This record gives sequence, C-alpha cells and structure tokens, in this order.
Amino acid sequence: MPPSTDSHATILSSTRHWLTRAVIGLNLCPFAKAVHVKGQIRYAISEATDLEGVLMDLETELKTLEQADPAEIDTTLLILPHALADFLEYNDCLFFADRMLAQLRLEGELQIASFHPQYRFEGSEADDIENYTNRAPYPILHLLREASIERAVEAFPDAEDIYERNQETLRRLGLAGWQKWMSAPTEE
Repeated sequence: MPPSTDSHATILSSTRHWLTRAVIGLNLCPFAKAVHVKGQIRYAISEATDLEGVLMDLETELKTLEQADPAEIDTTLLILPHALADFLEYNDCLFFADRMLAQLRLEGELQIASFHPQYRFEGSEADDIENYTNRAPYPILHLLREASIERAVEAFPDAEDIYERNQETLRRLGLAGWQKWMSAPTEE
C-alpha cells in the first residue's frame, strides 16, 4: 500500500466518513458520538513521510492535547496519510509512541489507540472480518484522555465487553455487508 496522494479535504472527508459510518454508525465505540457531536475531536493531518517525522508530529499533538481545554479538544486523531502504509512498520511505531508517552510523563493522563487500513490482530488472518474493527482509511494514532475514558466507562458499565461485541457485530455484517455499509453516504 503506497502512501496517499489524497488532498487534505479528501483525507478529512474520508476520515470523518469512517468515524461516522463505522465507529459511530456501527457503535464500535459507544463513547465516540458525544465528542463528535460536541465538536471536541481534533483532526491533525500529518505531512510526515517517515517514522522520525511521525514521532515529531506525535509529540506536538500529545503536548497540544495535554494543554488543551478538554471542553474544546477532548481527543485527537493524528492521521498519517504519507507514512507507515505498511502495517508492520506502523506496528513498530506504536512501540516508540508508547515510549514517548512515558518520556513525556503522560502515562496515566493520555493513551494511544491504533487504526490502520491493514490492521490485523495478533493471531488473525489478514482477511478476518474482526480486523475491520480497527481498520481506517489511513494510518491513525488516536490520542485519548484517560479521564475521559474513565468517565465513559462509568457511564457504560459493560465497557470490557466492547471488543467482543464489536467482533460479533462485524461477523454478523460480513465483508460484503461491511463494504455496502461503508459505501453508503454519511448520515449526519
């Protein structure tokens, strides 16, 4: 998969479509709708083309999120359309991203979730539908506030079941159903 040559408008539109159709529309994350509706998601499109550039942008975005008023920016999607197209390289980046959290002393305050067009859970086959729970149109590092996660988990008592529920949702939908669902226009 080569790096994207899409315009910023296309990258943003594709990411928002994925968020509203898959993440919110299929309720893959029951916490996403509130921050989306309130406009508290920061969409940061990285121009980085290599790991070093990605990590520089990640550091900037972690600091930005840490310092921002949660009522204004509660979470950040760092979109990486020009780097880490290979899932194994992306996965290696996650190791360095977690180290950066520790170096910036942000463990326990922020965390990073991962999404990639070729996302593959350990032990799964590349074409397993369950992988689509974490597949996005571009590599994305999702920066979240721990406090927001804690509040959301309190409001959603079965939070530990989300992973299994998402996989079951996608098994019921199947690949053809997923493709049909994602090709439909966004309902906002």
